[in-house]
Amino acid sequence: MTDRQDSIDSTDPTDYAAAVAKALAALDLDTKARLLSGQDMWTLPAVPGIGLRSLVMSDGPIGVRGREWGAGDPSVALPSPTALAATWDPELARRAGHLLAQEARRKGVHVLLAPTVNLHRSPLGGRHFECYSEDPLLTGVIGAGYVRGVQEGGVGATVKHFVGNDAETDRLTVDNRIAPRPLRELYLAPFEYIVENAHPWGIMTAYNQVNGSTMTEHRYLVTEVLRGEWGFDGFNVSDWTAARDTVRALRGGLDVAMPGPRTVFGAPLAAAVRAGEVAESEVDDAVRRVLLLAARTGCLEGVPAAVDPTDVPEGIDGRAVAREVARRAFVLLRNEPVEGRSIGGVRRALPIDTAAVREVAVIGAAARDARVLGGGSATVFPEKTISPLEGLRAALPDGVEVTFAVGADPRTRVPHARAGFALRARFLAADGQVLAEEPQFDGKVLITGGFPDGVTRQNLDAVELTGSFTPQVTGGHTLAVSGTGDLRLTVGGSVLFADHCAPDGDDPFEAFMNPVERRVTADLTAGEEVAVTLRFVPRALGPSEGMDALSFALGHSEPQRDPDAEIEEAVRAAAAADVAIVVVATTEEVESEGFDRTDLRLPGRQDELVTRVAAANPHTIVVVNSGSPVELPYRDRVPAVLLSWFPGQEAGAALADVLLGTHEPGGRLPTTWPARLADAPVTRVTPNDGELPYSEGMFIGYRAWQRPGVPAPAYAFGHGLGYTDWEYEALDTTPDSVRVRLRNTGERPGREVVQIYLAPRHDAAGEAAERPVRWLAGFAAVEAGPGEAAEAEIPLPDRAFEIWDETAGGRRRIEGVYTIEAAHSIEDRRLTAEVTVGRRR
Repeated sequence: MTDRQDSIDSTDPTDYAAAVAKALAALDLDTKARLLSGQDMWTLPAVPGIGLRSLVMSDGPIGVRGREWGAGDPSVALPSPTALAATWDPELARRAGHLLAQEARRKGVHVLLAPTVNLHRSPLGGRHFECYSEDPLLTGVIGAGYVRGVQEGGVGATVKHFVGNDAETDRLTVDNRIAPRPLRELYLAPFEYIVENAHPWGIMTAYNQVNGSTMTEHRYLVTEVLRGEWGFDGFNVSDWTAARDTVRALRGGLDVAMPGPRTVFGAPLAAAVRAGEVAESEVDDAVRRVLLLAARTGCLEGVPAAVDPTDVPEGIDGRAVAREVARRAFVLLRNEPVEGRSIGGVRRALPIDTAAVREVAVIGAAARDARVLGGGSATVFPEKTISPLEGLRAALPDGVEVTFAVGADPRTRVPHARAGFALRARFLAADGQVLAEEPQFDGKVLITGGFPDGVTRQNLDAVELTGSFTPQVTGGHTLAVSGTGDLRLTVGGSVLFADHCAPDGDDPFEAFMNPVERRVTADLTAGEEVAVTLRFVPRALGPSEGMDALSFALGHSEPQRDPDAEIEEAVRAAAAADVAIVVVATTEEVESEGFDRTDLRLPGRQDELVTRVAAANPHTIVVVNSGSPVELPYRDRVPAVLLSWFPGQEAGAALADVLLGTHEPGGRLPTTWPARLADAPVTRVTPNDGELPYSEGMFIGYRAWQRPGVPAPAYAFGHGLGYTDWEYEALDTTPDSVRVRLRNTGERPGREVVQIYLAPRHDAAGEAAERPVRWLAGFAAVEAGPGEAAEAEIPLPDRAFEIWDETAGGRRRIEGVYTIEAAHSIEDRRLTAEVTVGRRR
């Protein structure tokens, strides 16, 4: 694989120069302008005359949607990007990229719109789960591994969102005011690392402004920095609908405006050339980059792709990779002895000794209905998901009884119909003719970018979500319908709802992604199957003119008990069991794309639930199913807390692997976990008069938490426990590298992530450059069996000793004495040594 990557990295644009020049010369102005504009939601137009096939793009941080983005073509769903970063393993990220490239090829996708490498500036960021880390180095290293993997599979990766898209509030218009030094050392740094080390074929520019210029028009950052300083040679695509002005976008370095069919490029761009507002040579520059992308991805006839199609990684087991990433990402935050119990000689709460337990209580709505992925553009439809309850029931040996209680359901919207439902979507013409029919993963029908074969905007009149439902309990079941248009719900031959539903506001995208919900009640009997049909006649096909898209949903929840009774039932189940496992979670209403969080509390009565269960059973294990930090006020009152993030489709299987000790939890925190929001150093995500000043400068994440006077977090950056212990024995250093020897002193094999931090002692000549107390300079993982020693050798790049000099407008090496710290986490530093850094030779 190394040789293949070397060959990809060495592919120079000049290798394609003649073919690109020949293709460009055959195009007239209108065709060139059309090539820079989406023809629909996900594609660029084909030009058969030059052998150019249509380039297909797809969202893909955790799975490849494909053009239709529906359940009819399911996708492998990996854990959230923050979970991938928690593995601290670029090689695993690379393998995830291989899998996603395989998925992309299967779906006819040439360009993946991922990874997202914006930083965790504040824990309130709504898209926190889709980004990797608060640290630019960890973000860059994981992102580079991901990009390499995708592109080794012959699929282009598009690194996003360039730059400063670190929150969701007013993201379309906000002007983020970022000083040059934090802009360079923090927010641009992951993009720079990935460009230099993984050579991505694409970059996506963000909605927001930076320092007064919208990113789709930011000539300085795109043309001078990204292309000029860093040598990026790929294409630059706008975030969807982010391009606003034809001339400023082209001159700002934008190559492709998406989505189509109407954008600021295409016909408006050709008109601008004819009016003398831009030169045709400027259009040619952008077209060259699109043609280069086509050549690299094999879409330009007669030109070999950057990766030989016969040499791509294939035959990858998607379920196996999803399961491995999940368990390697799980972060064991706490693992203490169980007070008052000695179950089979187990020293700590985890792993569970299955030979010594007879009953396990699994508690929490998320244990039955796991939240496996975040919302918004990261959404995909897996063929099947495994809940924690399913995973534990399958893995626990015969003779161990598993009981379940909801305890407290935090959801405010009715979840999509799934358990007990068998559904399909039928696309109907006005005369009732069935144009197409597709199976459904659940009650959500969501299509963007292309209807099923045989369905067009012109012939589609209605869509029916139809099938059957077999209730598991008797009583009044809640059914919810949502969508913008006419909705009619029929259950067992009776019409329960028929009305026109309109959005509350005037935002078409909000109406499309989160339509208004209406609820009805149906009295049903356990075990008796009923026919269910939800007919939807859309108000418009898509959130904007010309988009082939529709969205509506059927939700379902079982008869609701009194909330107090639900908690009491959970407490009784916990008290009767040997072990109680409580799964707590965020919901799409509090953590998703499109809005920022207002607090870090778990929704509903979940904190109360954990407190009550822990009082009833001292062997209580809390599993936190969230994509970003939440407050855990009970964390010191339970023996074990395991962070599962959004764990992807194999959630329950991976959870059973870790809880039962088949595998060690491998994750380390890629972001600091506050004890409470009030302690977090950066909480401002809402602009004032359109501006959001990054007034904290260099001090985000652990850089801020390390400052004097800042309260300690609940769990520090880099923290994570395993099932064995490690002794750090020796640290050898030079100004260029670090070698750490350590030993597994536990009783089982394990993996340790060795983290290297730099702490400046003092600067030569007494310089007062404001720097953090310490920062991550490198890391590496080692594995060893019981009693075995291992060594990690970690390079120290020059960049680790440099700052961005705002006066000189460039990087400057800070000479002096540094303490090099070999650490298990930023707060658990095991060995130190000093190194003196002088001028470069």
